[in-house]
Parts: sequence; C-alpha cells; structure tokens
Amino acid sequence: MHDTSKKRMFNSFGIKYFLFFIALLILISINSCREEEREVFKQKRERVKPGVEVFLEKHLASVKGKRLGLITNPTGVDSNLRSVAELFSEHEEIKLVALYGPEHGVRGNAQAGEYVPFYFDEKFGIPVFSLYRQSIKPQPGMLKNIDEYMRTFDTTDAGKIPDKKMIQDLEVMVFDVQDVGTRIYTYVSTMAFAMEACAEAGIEFIVLDRPNPINGVSMEGPVLNLGEKSEEGSADEASSFVSLFPVPVRHGMTAGELAKLYNDVFLKNKALLTVIPVEGWKRKMWYDETGLPWVIPSPNMPTLETATVYPGQVFLEGTNLSEGRGTTKPFELFGAPWIDGHELTKRLNSLALEGVIFREAWFTPVFSKYQGELCRGAQLHVFDRNSFKPFETTLHILKTVIEMYPDKFSFYPDYFDKIMGSSSIRLSLLEGAEIREIFAGIKKELEDFSKMRKKYLIY
Repeated sequence: MHDTSKKRMFNSFGIKYFLFFIALLILISINSCREEEREVFKQKRERVKPGVEVFLEKHLASVKGKRLGLITNPTGVDSNLRSVAELFSEHEEIKLVALYGPEHGVRGNAQAGEYVPFYFDEKFGIPVFSLYRQSIKPQPGMLKNIDEYMRTFDTTDAGKIPDKKMIQDLEVMVFDVQDVGTRIYTYVSTMAFAMEACAEAGIEFIVLDRPNPINGVSMEGPVLNLGEKSEEGSADEASSFVSLFPVPVRHGMTAGELAKLYNDVFLKNKALLTVIPVEGWKRKMWYDETGLPWVIPSPNMPTLETATVYPGQVFLEGTNLSEGRGTTKPFELFGAPWIDGHELTKRLNSLALEGVIFREAWFTPVFSKYQGELCRGAQLHVFDRNSFKPFETTLHILKTVIEMYPDKFSFYPDYFDKIMGSSSIRLSLLEGAEIREIFAGIKKELEDFSKMRKKYLIY
C-alpha cells in the first residue's frame, strides 16, 4: 500500500512537471513569435520612403490643377512597385499631360545609344517624348557600329535638350529616375538639361529624390576638368552629355542633391526647383539596406553588384577591352580575345587590392565589343564593398594590362578622356606612373569638392 501511494505521488509530480514543461515551451514560442513580429515591424518602420511617396502624401497641393509633365523610366516606382506614371495618371488631383524618357526610354528597353522614337501611349492617352534623340529619322550609325556610335553620340549635346514645343503647354515638370551614384551616367545630365529648359520657359521643376544606391559617403576619382584644353586648343572639351559637370566620378550624392548643386553653381538659367526628399535614408546605406525593391536602372545595370563596380569599370568603355557588355555580368566581367586570363588574374590578385578577388573567366559577348568572339579575362568578386575602391581597382587593371600587352591594348582617347574628365590620367598610365602617384594628383580636388558639396546635402 505504501509503495502504491509513492507511485501515485511520483506520477502526479511527473504529470505536473510535464505540463509545466509544455507550458514553458508554449511561452517561449509565443515570445519568439512576438520578437519576430517586433523585428518585422522594426524593418517596416525603418524602410526608406522614396520621394514619390512623400510627394503623394504631403505635397499634392503644389501641383493641383496644373498641367504636369513627367520624366521617368522603369525605376520610377513606389515601394510596392507601382509605376509613378500610373499613380499620377490615376490620381484625381494630378493632371498628367506628357511623359518624357531619358536614355533607354520610358520603358527602359533601348540599349546604350539606341534611338528612341516619339510615340503616343494608348494606356495613359498621352504623348511620350524622348530626351535622348538626335534626329527624327535614325542616322545610319544608330543601326550599325553601335559601340562606335555610342561613344560619339553619348558625348554630344545635340538632341538631348528638350525642344520648346515639347514643354510649351506644361506648368510643372517632375523628374523621378533612379541614378547609380556615378558621374558617367546620362540620367542626371537629362535632368540638368530639362531643368534649364524649364527655367527658360518659366516651368516649375520638381525632383522626386531616391537613394544613392552605392551609399552617400564614399567618393572617388577625379573631378571633371572644364578648363582643360584639347590638343586643338579649345576649352571645355572634357564636358559632355555623358559626363557634364565638375563632380568626382563617384560623388556620393543623390539626384536631388545634384539638382540643388547644378542649379546653384552650374546652370546659367536657374530653375524654379523643388526637391522632395526621401525619408529614412542615411548616407552610409547601400540600396539593399533601404528595404526598397531594386529595379534595373538601365539594360546593362542589372544588379547592385554592377553598380558597385561601375565607378571604375565604366572606363573600360574607353579602351579596346570588353567591359562585359553582351554578357549576363556587364562591368563585372572584362577581357579580350588576346588576353591570358590565368596570368592576368594571377597578377591582379598579387596586388592584394582591398575588398576584391579576381577569378579567371571566359565569355563570348552576344553584342558590343568582340561580339561572337571568345574572350579571356577575369571577373571581379567584391567580398567587402565598404573597403572596395572601384576606381582605384580599375586603374590597377589598366596598368597591369598595359604592362602585359603594350602592343595590343589601346585607348579610345577622345571618349576615355571625356568620361574621365581630363587626359592626364590616360597619359600617366601610358607613361607607366604608379597608381599612388595618380591618386596624389587628384587628392586635393576631391577634398575641395567634399567641402563644396556640404551646402547641398539633404541627408
């Protein structure tokens, strides 16, 4: 009898402990779910709000009843990927009367340098103008020899300044296009020309700002030199549509901040400018830290990784090296049919450059340089983007290739100098200068620009 009581007592305690253990697990699980909910809420709260959302929430009164034009492309979306053109056309307080496309068009389907014609959008019932065209009829160069045509067309202003007839019925122009944080990109040039055209016509200009995808802190490369003279002696030869004003290659500014700088310092006719800031963005943020979806800014800028290497690798466009156009990894892949990729990769990795490793790569571009030819070279693999220096890395690539293949490598001098901002770096590389010597020559201009830009920073 005594043993039976003991067993019952232990069984009772066992059941109680078991139930206590189950209850504890349930409490832990509930608490864990709550922690996950708090984290999700925190992420939602910290998500960056693009300028278009801020505009629709807080600034509609400024355009109510006015005839509005919109410069945009596929990157003009809200955080739920709704097109700004669609948002505007459906909003009862916005009178959208025309769309304007930068390079690659409103739809983003045209390749670099490709002609984009005028058309009437049946969905929105409004005209669509191209701000990247040279003539109504495509010139022969637009249809063949695309690489050579791009180098020529990108550096001319003709056909990129909005015609007065395009904007004569507008009362306000809105710009909403994602930039990539590098001077050599035509969208901000389109913005600048449109600002000046609107200034001349007395049309208000509104920039719906977006984050700098490669952060707003890092700056690299030379400041474009407007005062440099060409061999023919003419001034301002460095300025072109593809690289317009004296800012560094990697400027660390948003489109809205650049608009303020351009308007105050560089434009002859000052626009009636309003910048609608993003909310929640911090300068140190990369795009994948904003909570916003990535939309391809242009056909050869498919990923944030592309944008990360672009401030350096874009300069391969001014050489006879393939910059990887016509592959699935533009600007990350580079090479040529005459390169020994194994030896090149070995030499580049021996430099122990910060934040990057080179891998031997073989590729066949389906268009652009060496179309259909097997190229040998390398791919950049960035493992620490905060220490990686794209401009410096590409200078080392160029110096190494020049040393390895002095009889095969060549520059396209006019184009290279225009996108670089001067001829001095090309000449220094050809003379065998050390990269540290080149950087010493541009250090002060970067420091001066850093001081000058502070006045125009919003974030």
